[in-house]
Amino acid sequence: MAETFDHIVIGGGSAGSVATSRLVEHGKCKVLLLEGGHHHRHPLLDMPPGVFKLLSNGSKFFKDHFSVPQPQLNGRKAKIPQGNVLGGGSTVNGQAYVRGRPSDYSEWNDILRGNNDAISWDWPDILPHFKRLEGNKKFNDELHGSDGKLIVSDPGHVDDVARWFVQAVQAQGEPFNPDFNGHKQRGVGYFQFTYDQGQRVSAAYAFLDPLKNNPNLTIRLQSQVQRILIENGRAVGVVYKDKSGSEHTVRTDGEVILSAGALITPKLLMLSGLGPAEHLKSHGIKVVEDLPGVGQNLQDHPDVSVVAKANGPYGYWKQDRGWNMIRNGLEFKLTGRGKITTTGLEAACFINPTDPEAEPTHEAYCIPVMYLNEEQLKTIPEDYGVSIQMVLLKPHSRGDVRLASNNPADMPLINPNFLADPRDMDEMIKGLRYFRKTMDTRPLADKIDKVVAPLDMSDEGLTEHCRNVVKTNFHPAGTAKMGADGDNMAVLDARMRVRGIEGLRICDMSAVPEIPAGNTNAPAMMLGDRCADLVLGDL
Repeated sequence: MAETFDHIVIGGGSAGSVATSRLVEHGKCKVLLLEGGHHHRHPLLDMPPGVFKLLSNGSKFFKDHFSVPQPQLNGRKAKIPQGNVLGGGSTVNGQAYVRGRPSDYSEWNDILRGNNDAISWDWPDILPHFKRLEGNKKFNDELHGSDGKLIVSDPGHVDDVARWFVQAVQAQGEPFNPDFNGHKQRGVGYFQFTYDQGQRVSAAYAFLDPLKNNPNLTIRLQSQVQRILIENGRAVGVVYKDKSGSEHTVRTDGEVILSAGALITPKLLMLSGLGPAEHLKSHGIKVVEDLPGVGQNLQDHPDVSVVAKANGPYGYWKQDRGWNMIRNGLEFKLTGRGKITTTGLEAACFINPTDPEAEPTHEAYCIPVMYLNEEQLKTIPEDYGVSIQMVLLKPHSRGDVRLASNNPADMPLINPNFLADPRDMDEMIKGLRYFRKTMDTRPLADKIDKVVAPLDMSDEGLTEHCRNVVKTNFHPAGTAKMGADGDNMAVLDARMRVRGIEGLRICDMSAVPEIPAGNTNAPAMMLGDRCADLVLGDL
């Protein structure tokens, strides 16, 4: 007889960890959490900069997806790494705590109010979820929580290069912003991070570790879900394989909550017979529910960098090597301070280069190294330097996720379609010109030897630069979106329920109709919290 649980959560990332925690702790439910990746305890995952060493050297904690060839990017295949570990993206990301802005959620609400059984997604109804989760060490006011499990704090170290960047952007006319999650997003300043005294605070650490002795929680790692069991129009269980390859069936008397991320969630829906009918038939999959929007509407924040060589030994180059690494490690062990306490992304800004008073169109991070891709490194020698990594906040381009086959072991076919909409390329060019001027603005300009990329600042040159270097900012979203009742492409209703199927909800970033204007880890956790409330009947 199959094991039975009150609820089954598929995917222990940012959203799934929060949803699981709330169902177990608040709802007193017996929950099974199935996670395809590994345990989150590892020294390089715990320390803020360690993840970049894992990312550059290859690691079991990442699963690398490669897109189909992108004609608009000179035929390149985009690499899209995703977390393969408990805590998901929160365990392997840059840790920036950014919620987006109130207008993001007003936009969702305008879309979702077209449901017969709608609930509000407007900012006043979303803010309490963020506050409940947040344990901010600096702010405690109408916008921030201070007693939540997710520790949020200022960077443990701020490099001089980051300070020069902040001052240079101010000299360009942008205000200093002490809180990107405050009343206004616009301006330049310093991120807050999901970090506590030198240690990463992932969703796994914050929400799952405190429940490790709770008998109502069962976590199974390296469990590869094959499909969701659907009987008589209701999700009743899950089929998965353990790390040995043995197949198991588990059932639920309650709900299945899918939170496998915007690339895998649509894959699992389609393998379960939920998706575009003709696409499913082409792979020999029986159609349970024709949902043409599954895998469509893929959105991501594209990023491109302006890179400069410094005229002195500034920044973080070589700080993870040799005696520098030993010295930094000793400083952290002895004092709890130093360069190991930062991801290296301390400073950022949100700007609109065309209309500064309007809502920001671009986010940018100051990275105190020469941040170059493999092709660039063939012609540009590494040295001390600085990069301004620019992100388009509200891209118009849309991609898709499709099945490669009906074999659950096969990776999905991903088409991010970066910059396919000419409006996105136009905005990228505007942003590159703005941040190229930042490199020429004091005090940052005083520390620059030369800009090494891009060199050709014409429209044609910048377009070619984008085609050659644009990449994901690791924020895929929207592939199983919530939408109005009359929207044929809406996979979910406003209560995060899969249309046409009872007992099945989606709570990760694939559920969003429009990508938020900022990093997506905090919004994913909010979605997990809100979904749990819906399951428990608290909304």
